[in-house]
Amino acid sequence: MSQDRLISEIREQPSVLDGLLRSGRSAVQALAEEVLRRQIAHVVIVARGTSDHSATYAKYQLGIAHGLSVSLAAPSITTLYDASLRLTPDTLVLGISQSGMSPDIVAVVAEARKQGVLTAALVNSTESRLAGVAEWVVPLGAGPEQSVAATKSYTAQLMALAMLSALLDQDSDRLAQLAAVPEAVRRALDLEEGIARRAERYRYMEHCAVISRGYNYPTALEIALKLKELTYTATTAYSAADFLHGPVAVVREGYPIAVVACQGRAWRSLQAFFGAMHERGAELITITDDEQLAQESAFGLFLPQTLPEWLSPIVAVIPGQLLAYHLARARGIDPEKPRGLAKVTETR
Repeated sequence: MSQDRLISEIREQPSVLDGLLRSGRSAVQALAEEVLRRQIAHVVIVARGTSDHSATYAKYQLGIAHGLSVSLAAPSITTLYDASLRLTPDTLVLGISQSGMSPDIVAVVAEARKQGVLTAALVNSTESRLAGVAEWVVPLGAGPEQSVAATKSYTAQLMALAMLSALLDQDSDRLAQLAAVPEAVRRALDLEEGIARRAERYRYMEHCAVISRGYNYPTALEIALKLKELTYTATTAYSAADFLHGPVAVVREGYPIAVVACQGRAWRSLQAFFGAMHERGAELITITDDEQLAQESAFGLFLPQTLPEWLSPIVAVIPGQLLAYHLARARGIDPEKPRGLAKVTETR
């Protein structure tokens, strides 16, 4: 098997996030000032794959903290149907991408700029097509991400969005909270040894649900994607509320459910969900900053450092990345070569 670039990139995340906090602030600050100057009320985000999960985080973060109306664009409106959204002057169109090369994402941002609305890109490659068409560019600074599965670029996207939110209202407490994230990620990486040992237990797992709610719903989406693309497990992510509206019928004795439950406003509903699934006999894999909940799980992944709920997704995804990597290894799958995938996917 090839050299493990993926696990190296997973382990790089604390330094990437620390670097973004230090070197990326001026670009994020400039975008925040422009958002305020133009009195932006609506945000339309265009993204694909992992970056789409970052966009979902933005829906929660910008909606909850700033009351902004946030929607995710359907790029095929522009590229397949030759139609255009009628955008109002108080709209920001934000492209989020690791490579910045997918034509459909570029086309939506380019069309928005033609209409004269504010356009911006969160992108790892500043020489990309997306960076070239956006009016404002926030470089993620994650460095070359060579593995097919995105890891460090994803957490950098979340951090950039969190920074944007904190800088929009210049809240000194929230800005200070950002500084704790790299160390929290570093401590979460310490879970790797235990995850590597336990991965063998799930070697023959064929189906799995990944559940969360609120800020960490994007974390459930991203962990489910990593399990699918690296281990070929049929994995579906749900909001805990949506899961109870039908999909719960699949739960039987021993059915594996991964629950991301960090303390905050969504905590009580996720705690209740955990109890209900425990009563049904589900095998619960839990990523949580609550030690008791971790102990009550079949496989509890206890996050040793608690962050405010709005920042917890940057840390909570780490155990999911590690589980996907080590489960792939336990199954004899090379995580550097997920079948049918390429690093840059150009959709139109």
